[in-house]
Amino acid sequence: MSARPAERESPIEPPHPRETAALFGHESAEQALLTSYRSGRIAHAWLLGGPVGVGKATLAYRMARFVLAHPDPAAQEVQQARSLAVAADNPIARRVAAKSHGDLLALERTAGDSGQLRTVITVDEVRRTIGFYGSTAGEGGWRVCVVDSADELKFPEASNALLKVLEEPPPRSLFLLVSHAPGRLLPTIRSRCRRLELRPLAPDDVAKAAAAALGREVTDEDIQKASAAADGSVARALALLDGEHLALRERILALLGQLPQTDPRALHALGDSLERGGSDSFVTFVDTVRDWLSARLGREVPDTGRLAQLAEVWEKLNRTARDVEVFNLERKPMVFAVFGSLAETARR
Repeated sequence: MSARPAERESPIEPPHPRETAALFGHESAEQALLTSYRSGRIAHAWLLGGPVGVGKATLAYRMARFVLAHPDPAAQEVQQARSLAVAADNPIARRVAAKSHGDLLALERTAGDSGQLRTVITVDEVRRTIGFYGSTAGEGGWRVCVVDSADELKFPEASNALLKVLEEPPPRSLFLLVSHAPGRLLPTIRSRCRRLELRPLAPDDVAKAAAAALGREVTDEDIQKASAAADGSVARALALLDGEHLALRERILALLGQLPQTDPRALHALGDSLERGGSDSFVTFVDTVRDWLSARLGREVPDTGRLAQLAEVWEKLNRTARDVEVFNLERKPMVFAVFGSLAETARR
């Protein structure tokens, strides 16, 4: 496989989590944060884990708004609160959305000298926490830091810099770390955080979140279709709602349905569309094949040789997809390799 040119991004741009007021499907996680805060003994650092696009960052900013709007855990409005909701017209909510609240620090990837978004959160970004937590809260309350995502911390420099701040937290400080793969973080970072795991959403909750993000009706046929295929991820549903991606998924499923027969012309055309379509198209291809394989793995008897063959294809798919992304390789050879392996397995 050879390197490929730069690619376009998906045109769908949902609101940033700091601008998102509604949260769907994570009532128990929200109540865990609220209960801990009301107790007056909340952990200084929380690690919000779970799959991509299920609402982890949305919950983190929801908690940040609530704490900044209600700095006294013993206050009556906190003790009687049923959720972490803060009205969209609340001055705190408006300032959080505008990135203008002095007591909230967001650690995320930033643009480099070329104007392109960096691939990691740099150590210089993390070092901003030293001055942030070393000063008095501007409004006399809490200082909150949202790390979105901790998986993108440059290793080991940025991870170690964050660890130093987590080890000696100042009073009334709160860290909210978002992670898609908590197991890959430094064990020392994980040990200093309270874990809160968010599960994939039910299709109805995905539909509600996608509709709210786009200002559309939850009964919209495309939203319902994308949500059913999104595997519990709002981000994936929004990618599928690009129209092209939903059509691409159906096209891939049609080719998978023809196995063990393969159509070289159709595979060539599919590979060409992935080359043109950008990273979201590639993710759609990988996710669609994974979903198809997952359904078949679930139907096989555990001790059959066919189960082992399907599992082998699953591992090959993940390994090849990782290489394509890391080394920016052409995608067409992967299409032929994956369908070749699947066809061989189907014939056995």
